[in-house]
Amino acid sequence: MVPLRVVARARAPRLITTSALRIGVQSSASASASPTPVAGPSRCAAEYLAWHARPSLHSQVRALHSSPISLKDKRWVNSAQKAKEEAEENEAEDTEGGETATKEETSATESTKGEDKDVKSKVVESEAAETAKTETKQAASTTSAAGVAPPEGVAATKSAGSGKGKEIAKPSIPEIYPQVLALPITRRPLFPGFYKAVTITSPAVIKAIRELIAHGQPYIGAFLLKDSDSDSDVITSLDQVHPVGVFAQITSVFSSADTNRQQNAETDESGEPKPETLTAVLYPHRRIHVDELVVPGPPEPPTVEAEAVEDAAVAAPKEEAEVASFEKEVPSVEETKEALGETAEDADAKDDDHKHQSQIGFLHPLLPEISLTNVSNLVLEPHKKDNQVIRAIMGEILAVFKEIAQLQPIFREQIASFTMSNSAANVFDEPDKLADFAAAVSTGDVHDLQAVLESLSVEDRLQKALLILKKELINAQLQSKISRDVESKIQKRQREYYLMEQLKGIKKELGMESDGKDKLVERFKEKAAKLAMPEGVKKVFDEELNKLMHLEPAASEFNVTRNYLDWLTQIPWGVHSPENFNITHASEVLDEDHYGLKDVKDRILEFLAVGKLRGTVEGKIICLSGPPGVGKTSIGKSIARALGRQFFRFSVGGLTDVAEIKGHRRTYIGAMPGKPIQALKKVATENPLILIDEVDKIGRGHNGDPSSALLEMLDPEQNTSFLDHYMDVPVDLSRVLFVCTANVLDTIPAPLLDRMEVLEVNGYVSAEKMNIAEKYLSPQAKEASGLKDVDVQIEPEAIETLIRWYCRESGVRNLKKHIDKIYRKAAFKIVDDLGEAALPEPTEPEEDRSVETKEADANPKSEGVTADEGAKEPDTTTKVRAPLKIPEGIHVRVTKDNLKDYVGPPVYHKDRLYSKAPPAGVSTGLGYLGNGSGSVMPIEVTSMPGKGGLQLTGKLGEVIRESAQIALSWVKANAFLLGITKSEADLTVNDRDIHLHMPEGGIGKEGPSAGTAILTAFVSLLTRTQVDPDVAMTGEISLHGQVLPVGGLKEKILAAHRAGIKKLVVPAACKSDIDENVPESVKAGIEFVFVDDVRQVIHEVFRGTDIAQRWLETLPVDEPPQRETH
Repeated sequence: MVPLRVVARARAPRLITTSALRIGVQSSASASASPTPVAGPSRCAAEYLAWHARPSLHSQVRALHSSPISLKDKRWVNSAQKAKEEAEENEAEDTEGGETATKEETSATESTKGEDKDVKSKVVESEAAETAKTETKQAASTTSAAGVAPPEGVAATKSAGSGKGKEIAKPSIPEIYPQVLALPITRRPLFPGFYKAVTITSPAVIKAIRELIAHGQPYIGAFLLKDSDSDSDVITSLDQVHPVGVFAQITSVFSSADTNRQQNAETDESGEPKPETLTAVLYPHRRIHVDELVVPGPPEPPTVEAEAVEDAAVAAPKEEAEVASFEKEVPSVEETKEALGETAEDADAKDDDHKHQSQIGFLHPLLPEISLTNVSNLVLEPHKKDNQVIRAIMGEILAVFKEIAQLQPIFREQIASFTMSNSAANVFDEPDKLADFAAAVSTGDVHDLQAVLESLSVEDRLQKALLILKKELINAQLQSKISRDVESKIQKRQREYYLMEQLKGIKKELGMESDGKDKLVERFKEKAAKLAMPEGVKKVFDEELNKLMHLEPAASEFNVTRNYLDWLTQIPWGVHSPENFNITHASEVLDEDHYGLKDVKDRILEFLAVGKLRGTVEGKIICLSGPPGVGKTSIGKSIARALGRQFFRFSVGGLTDVAEIKGHRRTYIGAMPGKPIQALKKVATENPLILIDEVDKIGRGHNGDPSSALLEMLDPEQNTSFLDHYMDVPVDLSRVLFVCTANVLDTIPAPLLDRMEVLEVNGYVSAEKMNIAEKYLSPQAKEASGLKDVDVQIEPEAIETLIRWYCRESGVRNLKKHIDKIYRKAAFKIVDDLGEAALPEPTEPEEDRSVETKEADANPKSEGVTADEGAKEPDTTTKVRAPLKIPEGIHVRVTKDNLKDYVGPPVYHKDRLYSKAPPAGVSTGLGYLGNGSGSVMPIEVTSMPGKGGLQLTGKLGEVIRESAQIALSWVKANAFLLGITKSEADLTVNDRDIHLHMPEGGIGKEGPSAGTAILTAFVSLLTRTQVDPDVAMTGEISLHGQVLPVGGLKEKILAAHRAGIKKLVVPAACKSDIDENVPESVKAGIEFVFVDDVRQVIHEVFRGTDIAQRWLETLPVDEPPQRETH
């Protein structure tokens, strides 16, 4: 039985798309195609609702109406037909008055009754399906190449005024169409009201169809070929076809020309370009009879209408070539004729002469390569509605329908759709439609179907349709019998299998059979059969399985071998997740989960782009380095979700046993594979994302060096055959995407670091923290605290205060803790203020408590019970407690004024130690703290009588102590030039000791970035000159005064911005880092001075002082430093 689906239609097809054509048809045409829509006749309101009940068609129309094309572009306007209809309407108003409207209404009613039926998608022949499968992939281009013009009868009314308004008119099908393009079809005839797809290979016929579409006349005649083996698109003799066919409308076309062009003129086996084919979807309207073939004659002179249409087409702009023809607005015939100097009366007279003869006169030049025929309409013979014979036959047809529906579920849906349609509601009033439906959905003989088509007597047509359905019923009964026989045989085998399994169980209970070793072997074989094991692994599996078969279950090696085989069959050999290379989707996922992190996101998108071009990807090793709390671990989950891969995480922080990576030998009790093999087993794919956390904190012990074991796993040249100690077979890890995380790179071994691609994850600035808190942290904390539907808000000023005075870290982990604390406090205050009366605890029902009391009284305890006997068992339950609903009217606002009530007093009190001009010997430096944040760090220097020694305090590291020694040595070497001594021979501070201190002694300080600030403090002390407190500096110095670049500039500049620093002296080599990584919002209001020599530093810091004027002569600067003000 052909699977079809019936859809209620009013008078003509509306919009037929690829999905509508595919309903019920076993075809796999590409759903991406977008066929050219064609306007059909209108439908009434009831039919509109019935038609909208079909989701497959309604979704297409809804997509069309929601497209960016304006309503004006969606109107179907045919200028030639509009001219005719307006002229006829004016003449009718002058002569007949309202008589024309009555006739039109009567004609529309009769047409609706004659053509109101269910639209049925027919089986598309294999040739058409294969062609459409290729052609639908390029539907967008075919729309412009073969757009279908609107059918006749489309008119637009003009509005008064200077502009011309247009309204959508109801399209209609021409009642008289004496000459049509004849198209022969094979295998089965077409029936009015049911779609059919045909494939055309003749270039001339293809051209003719396109001409019909271009001229707004998409109508042809379809006739069944007598020879079923014939495959011709042209009728050379009337003896080739049956005389009765259908008048059909072309609803959509699919061309292969654009597909071939996009595939670079794809060639077949013979090397010749593939010929163009055209698949046309036809909607038959009525029966017609072919009278004669049209022979070639002298060319007819072009009519004014044709010239007008042609001129309008030429005048169309080029950019409209991609728009379907029914979307283009063609100039009206009246406008064109007026432009040619012809009056409307003369044009109407010519139109009447050529009303029917010139409909497809433009196709005559294509003769004899196409077949044009003169046809006449076939009218149904009159019949009486109360004819008992007709009603009896119809009742029998409906009964046969029900019997077939009970036997074949596929047929049942078609019957149900027809029963629910408008046509089925008055099926006894239109018996001819029931006969056509019966013939259309059946798979009867082609001659029987043609006989139904040719029959004009209702009774005769019903008799022939009933005969076809009876044959269909016999076939359905035979299929049902065959199905029952096969099912009985299967049930017999299942019964035998069930009894055999029972017999095995009885034998096992009686000790007559082993304890399931054979079943275990069979299970391993089944699991291995589903995997694509490499040859080496397959060989090992067979050997171990053979060993298991010869071992006794009581043997100690039996469990070892069984566990090994279990692991061997749980590794996903050849199984991988489908690759998702959608860059847009990946970008949306990454932005949805994390704010910022541009470098990481760009690297993942690059990874996807390479995979999209190559069609496959190789595993990569990426190391995310950054301060705590910036989202390194969570970004790994987002990357896995964006790529569509499985995710597995394990931490190597503090790991000292190499067996955690490489696995244990099977000789040990409780041996198991390492983490990489466990990851593959858990995710069940070969290409997961494995996150190795805290790789910089990996340990080392007497059990080996785990970092050395990671070398093999993270080496792209070696991990194609990773050898685990337990598995002892090579495992391919090359498709795994490894992502490692680390806070610092200094503790990672150099060989391991060399195998990874390092991506720096910088800390967040205040603006980024604000966005993260408002968009991510606050909604999550609110929902986690049970306040999702409660009006609790943290004002932006409160979040800003929280970031500045409580959470200065580069990450947002501490900020998240404080926001969670705020919402917990708010939840506690709400519950405390409402009281238990408003939010009572759920109590147990009285019946349950009474039953428990009776049971307790029924078993009284003796006085001498022990502590264990008298202990009460803990209460347990499996019920999930429903959340409490907080009453409306609760409003909580957290402002910067009441923030202390939620998180306590501020952690930081002021941004810098000296807000006013400090004494001589004090300079301002910039530091990078261990938590990933920057800090403004003052440097204090003083002197006292002594022996020229240098004392350093403030928990300073070795590197920063060396920086102080270098700075002091440079000052002593240039003491005369600096004006500290009166002559070059004088010694500097030999009789005094210098003490350097960096406040906040509880915080360790280390790193080569304070050289310029220390040297400035020494010069300030020895020259007794104050330093401007709004000037800060960072940079390391060499012994000869060169300024060297430093790191952590983003965090340092953020600290300077927060402290109100107005000028920053930084190394010139760091300019590119500042321009690329520091946001403009952080650099706003700060003047940057880029220096590469300490002379430029002291000239800039002490600018405007008396000592600076002397230095212009003693310590001149070769070139002034570069400046930037933001």
